[in-house]
Amino acid sequence: MKEQLKKLNCGEIIFDVSLKKYNTYNIGGSALALIVPNNIDELKTVISFAKKNNLRVKIIGNGSNLVFSDKYYEMLLINLKNFNNIEINENIIKVGSGVNLMKLAYKVSRLGLTGLEFATGIPATVGGAIYMNAGAYNSDMSNVLVRATILTDDLEIKEFSNTDFNFSYRYSNLQDKNNYVCLDATLKLENGNSDEILKLIEDRKNRRVSSQPLEYPSAGSVFRNPSSDIYAGKLIEDLGLKGHQIGGAMISNKHANFIINYDNASGDDIKKLIIETKMKVYEKYGIDLKIEQEFVE
Repeated sequence: MKEQLKKLNCGEIIFDVSLKKYNTYNIGGSALALIVPNNIDELKTVISFAKKNNLRVKIIGNGSNLVFSDKYYEMLLINLKNFNNIEINENIIKVGSGVNLMKLAYKVSRLGLTGLEFATGIPATVGGAIYMNAGAYNSDMSNVLVRATILTDDLEIKEFSNTDFNFSYRYSNLQDKNNYVCLDATLKLENGNSDEILKLIEDRKNRRVSSQPLEYPSAGSVFRNPSSDIYAGKLIEDLGLKGHQIGGAMISNKHANFIINYDNASGDDIKKLIIETKMKVYEKYGIDLKIEQEFVE
């Protein structure tokens, strides 16, 4: 299998890749291979090969919402970091799906374009952010996305408009189409004052540093807020669960909706703590918290 993959000549390949380097929890075992294609044709070739050989495929960006177990995955991981073109035409941005969302947000903010300030604290790629409809501060990707280029499970390239994604809170219908791949996106921003935009970003950064456990590996908020006035972190905190641990995984003392890799946690430690927290909230409040993160089985 490895020799066949090498012969595909479809970009960089790392065999028996350690998953710890490819998710923000720094957890997980290993996988058959990580492939970094350079273009759409190479991506199609890899996916076609996987289908013919009954191999699972997982597209990963920064791994900021993934919970891997500690096992070996007979799987091809595909990283689209080379899909990194950025074209700026006044307030219209066309950007590859592998572009780092935070870096993009800072770049356009310095140019005096407003609309992506919310993204300066989200460690995602553009494609991953669209998949999750990532957001913060009462804004999200649905507010700036015009359209995106998608590779379907039949390896056809289609243009999706904003409404085609059926966006809602932390949701796009790409989550129901696991074999669809975002290739690039077109965003529309507004003109603003760069000094004011950067001041707002700095203020929010200071708030994050003081209220979130950024010094530890995590994947951000674990649970979606049940409503606009009910916060998952508050429910968990009121149960006295701050500091609660399973193995090396711990509910942050800074923010109860963060689970951190406190002491060499395993993937199973993280998963067990997430599930236990979800159950305790349901038992106490009758609220079934929605998990934002994905367990890769």
